[in-house]
Amino acid sequence: MRSSQVLSESLRTSDVTNRHLKRRQRLDRAAEALILVFASIAMAIILLIFVYVGREALPLLWENKEGASVAATFAPPVVWQPVSTNPRYNVFPLFLGTLKVTLIAMLIGTPLALAAALYTSEFAPVRVREWIKPGIELLAGIPSVVMGFFALIVLASWLQGQFGFDFRLNALNAGIALALAIIPIIYTVSEDALNAVPNHYREASLALGASKIQTAVRVVFPAAMPGIGAAMILGFGRAIGETMIVLMASGGAAIVSLSPLDSTRTLSATIAAELGEVVFGGGHYRVLFFIGTLLFLVTSILNWVGDRYNRKMRLKLFGAE
Repeated sequence: MRSSQVLSESLRTSDVTNRHLKRRQRLDRAAEALILVFASIAMAIILLIFVYVGREALPLLWENKEGASVAATFAPPVVWQPVSTNPRYNVFPLFLGTLKVTLIAMLIGTPLALAAALYTSEFAPVRVREWIKPGIELLAGIPSVVMGFFALIVLASWLQGQFGFDFRLNALNAGIALALAIIPIIYTVSEDALNAVPNHYREASLALGASKIQTAVRVVFPAAMPGIGAAMILGFGRAIGETMIVLMASGGAAIVSLSPLDSTRTLSATIAAELGEVVFGGGHYRVLFFIGTLLFLVTSILNWVGDRYNRKMRLKLFGAE
């Protein structure tokens, strides 16, 4: 009798357990389906944006002399002069200005962000960390137009007063202001990557006689390289796509010059400054959409390269994807 009761109780318990498992499985499947729906919507929106921008730029392939053409966007003379009796739409000066400002921002912002992330993760006391991390991340909440206004009024005047630059607004001024905008992105992702390194890496290094700074630089930092590489790629993409800072702080001169002390102009700033004044469907209009397509492709390629880099680094460091 007792054995039958035990058997019946165990059967009831197993039935309850099975019902819970089935309910959990249904919830998991519903959650996966919901995530898939949201991900598909996001991908569809991005694809539709790219299709629209590319469709507006596509007539460049067959427009005649009265409009623009793909050849005209790269043909000599190397000048951007869209408003004249003989318009010239060469985008090379804009591409060079974008690359120049972005490299300056990365050279200034990346070491500062990585050093701050390493200090916060490995050396800072808990109380100090609670102040440093939100303080740096607070920069991400400052509107880019405020950053550009600061660079236009304060930073440009200070740099010219200290170093006597011929041009008050130049690529260096825009690059420094842009570095302030990318530091929070690189810092946040890098700091999370450093904190994700298992503690036994640090313990093993310290047990072998390495100092704390040797452990941080030679053990923790290399182990976090996949995340740090992703942070740098994100920062680079943010710098390329930034508009208001470079529009206000770079001088807006579309010239071919490698000097960081000359005024310059970027691709995104050109779109922001000129798209509202062009004739709908004209050559200038098409070229601006071509620039938008070019920016879209560059950022997509950067994301793909960053993903491939992360996979290779994870495979090299941990032997797994």
